[in-house]
Amino acid sequence: MSLFISFEGPEGAGKSTQIARLAVHLAEVGIAFVQTREPGGTPLGSRLRDVVLDPEVEIAPLSEFLLYSASRAQLVRDVIGPALARGEVVLCDRYADSSLAYQGFGRGLPREFLHTVTWEVTGGLTPHITFLLDLDPETGLQRAAAKGAHDRLERADLTFHERVREGFRTLAASAPERFVVLDAMRSASELEREVWSLVSRTLAFLQPPGMPRP
Repeated sequence: MSLFISFEGPEGAGKSTQIARLAVHLAEVGIAFVQTREPGGTPLGSRLRDVVLDPEVEIAPLSEFLLYSASRAQLVRDVIGPALARGEVVLCDRYADSSLAYQGFGRGLPREFLHTVTWEVTGGLTPHITFLLDLDPETGLQRAAAKGAHDRLERADLTFHERVREGFRTLAASAPERFVVLDAMRSASELEREVWSLVSRTLAFLQPPGMPRP
C-alpha cells in the first residue's frame, strides 16, 4: 500500500503545517508513514541544506541545482525508496518539482537538462500525489519574514519568486493527474480537511480487501 505524497509551493505557503497535520491523521488510523524533506532527510542532505540555504554563501545556479540533486539522490536511496518498498506512505516537503520551479523557471536553467539529471538521480521515482499550495509570492514572503531570519532563497527578489510561482502552475497544468492545486490563502483547517479527504480516499482504494479502511 505504498504511497508517495509530495507538498510543493512557494515560501510561506504552509507546506510544513499541512504535512504535520496529515501525519497526525495517518498515525490516528494506524497507517505506517515516513515524513521527510528536501533538501535534507539524510545526514548528507542535512549538511547540504545548511550550505545551499546559507544566505552568506554565493552559489551559481548550476551548482545550486547539483547540490539539491545530490541531496535528492541520497534521500531516494536511503529513505524514500526503502519506505515505499516496505509498503509505507511517504510525506515529502518538496521534491523534484521544486528544482524545476526554482532552478528552471526561477534561475533560467535549461529545463530539459534538469529533467534528464533528475531522472538519473531519482531513477524516475515520481510522487503519486503532489499537493501544490499556491500563494501570491508577496504574501508568502511576508509570512516567511514573520518567522524570523531569511534563508538564501527567501532573500531573492520578488520577480524571481513570481517566476517560481508561474513554474509551479505550469508544472501542475502539465500533470493534472498528479497535482492537486490548493489555494493557500484558505485557512489551515480547510486545507487540512481537503488534503485528508483525498488521501483517505486514495488509501481506501489501495487497501487490500478485508483490511480495515482509514
